[in-house]
This record gives sequence, structure tokens and C-alpha cells, in this order.
Amino acid sequence: MTSCATGGTGARDEGPAGSDAVAKGSITQAGSGSPSRTPKRVDAVKIVKDDPAVGAAVKRDLKPCVADEYPVDVSYGDLTGGSSNDIVINVMTCADAVGVGSYVYRVENGRYQNVFKAEEPPVYAEIDRGDLVVTQQLYEKGDPVSYPSSEEVITYGWSATRFVEQSRIHNDYSNAVGGTSSPDPDAN
Repeated sequence: MTSCATGGTGARDEGPAGSDAVAKGSITQAGSGSPSRTPKRVDAVKIVKDDPAVGAAVKRDLKPCVADEYPVDVSYGDLTGGSSNDIVINVMTCADAVGVGSYVYRVENGRYQNVFKAEEPPVYAEIDRGDLVVTQQLYEKGDPVSYPSSEEVITYGWSATRFVEQSRIHNDYSNAVGGTSSPDPDAN
């Protein structure tokens, strides 16, 4: 199993978080760099299932992997400058922890409001120094899940009422990694 690195800064970031993080109440506290108190835990599954902006397929497939453990990662931190922590929820598959939906919720009028969604798998969102960083892995025909051909790492910043793209990094990966390519006999 592979896992995401923060903000696409590593030599090669790998897919969504590993299965160790796939559990009810799995929480990563990340913030904008300033210390904060322990965040109030939320029922991420209920928030996603009650959200009309979340796609029907994501809701339908959001079921416990084992007992009452759901395939969700939850991060708390300041992304929008609100009075409460924002919440990033990543929904994954049970079998291989592939991200199927990433969402950001902001407290408005005492309720969590969806202010960002990405539902094109595989996708994973993180908080990195107060910015929202979304990693979208890209596969070519025949790529195994563990070795995408490339990825897009998109950084968003909050602009008064919505997230605005600040930067986009595209990483192409060698197809020789993982032994998935065959040598070209005509390359001599």
C-alpha cells in the first residue's frame, strides 16, 4: 500500500492514504502553521451522506469496510479563515484505498457547508500550510493501480467565498518503475 505525501513535494507521491488510516474517526490534525486546540471531532460519514452536493455513487458506496470502520480520512485545520476549523474529508474504497471523493466543509451559521468537492477518482485532498492541495493521479491504459503514469498536484487558496487555483504541478513518472515496462529491442 502506498500513501500520500504532503503537497506533492516528494520525489514521487503515491496514491491515497494506506489502509492504516481507513477507519471511523481516523483523524489527522493539520493546520496553517499556528498551534490550535484539539478540534471537535465530527461524524464525517453523516456529513457526507447528508450533503446534497455529494454524488449518488459516492454515497451509495460509502459503507463500512469492517464492522463500523468507514473508508474516510478526516483533517481539521484553517483553510478559509473562519471562526472554526474547516474539515477535509476524503472518501476511499475499502479494497485498495483509492480516493473516490474529496470534500471541504466550512462552518456557516452553525452548520457544515460544502465549499469544495472533487469526485474524479483517484483523488486525495490535504491541508498544507493553510492551502488546500489536491492530488489527482492519472493512469494510461494498462497502468496498475500502484503505478500511475502521472499526477496533477493542484494548490487552492481561499478567496472570500470560494477556493481559487493557485498552482498546478504535473509530474510524469517513469514506466520502468515497478517492472511494468519491457525493454525496447530497437533502442540500441
